Amino acid sequence: MCRVAVLSYPGVALFELACAVELFGLPRPEFEHWYQCQVVCFEQKLSETTTGLLLQATLVDDLDDYDMLIVPSWPAGMRDIPAPLAEAVLRFYRCQKRIISFCSGAFLLAELGIFEGRDATTHWRYAEQFQQRFPQTRYIDDVLYIYDGQIGCSAGSASGIDLGLEIIRQDFGYNLANQVARRLVVSAHRMGGQSQFVETPVLEVPNQFSASIDWALSHLDSEIDVNELAGRASMSRRTFDRKFRSSFNMSPKAWLIQQRLEKAKRLLESEGYSVEKVAELSGFDNAITMRHHFRKSLSISPVQYRQQFKDSGLSMN
Repeated sequence: MCRVAVLSYPGVALFELACAVELFGLPRPEFEHWYQCQVVCFEQKLSETTTGLLLQATLVDDLDDYDMLIVPSWPAGMRDIPAPLAEAVLRFYRCQKRIISFCSGAFLLAELGIFEGRDATTHWRYAEQFQQRFPQTRYIDDVLYIYDGQIGCSAGSASGIDLGLEIIRQDFGYNLANQVARRLVVSAHRMGGQSQFVETPVLEVPNQFSASIDWALSHLDSEIDVNELAGRASMSRRTFDRKFRSSFNMSPKAWLIQQRLEKAKRLLESEGYSVEKVAELSGFDNAITMRHHFRKSLSISPVQYRQQFKDSGLSMN
């Protein structure tokens, strides 16, 4: 059982805190194992959020009873961190426990030196301020989140959900993370090395274009010609390519490779197929081609990916 503490304080951002509670604190009786979550504070139990709503949290003196800490936000301009909180978070960090920040929460961890010598990110509106104040931290832009297994931070409010889903995937596996994503009605965000992306944007209006995409997703193990997809969408190839790029910010060919990688990852995590069989079921020409795309996108081989899942993905069960 992983015990999660979500940090509250006067002026905490309500949306980010709610995202953390939704991800890790919502009861999920359909799962045999799940997190045990509490919203905690180091000051008064009753405090006012950014919206003026009063929030009652569990008053604590330390974080010793928890395994993971989530900092949903933090005032970007605050340099004087209350001593009990600072001591508790640093002790938590030195015990090599997991610490996660959403959006401006990165400022608390950076102020305590936790990001020193590490990659970190935060909301783009704070990027310049963050870099100026914490030059010993390697600021990374154009990512949704950064997570190394112990320390994580997200670029903005909603991307905290992407980070949370990645943590759930590493703790419990791909299928369970997908179930949580479906409950949240969001795409199951995936991570490969430092490459982050949302798998499949939801199109506003179901139409022939989206029907063509759905068909491709259900036939990934078959040879798919982009001209055929364009025909199924009742579009010329040029119009289809333009529509595809505006919807997915990538070419149809790159998208197909991405979706086949995702299918291969699911199979490697949940099935005992050989690498050759996984390549066949995922629609790659052969195992060599699949290995090439794994190394290009994830910097590891399919076998290493499966082993990584065995080492970390089932550790919570």
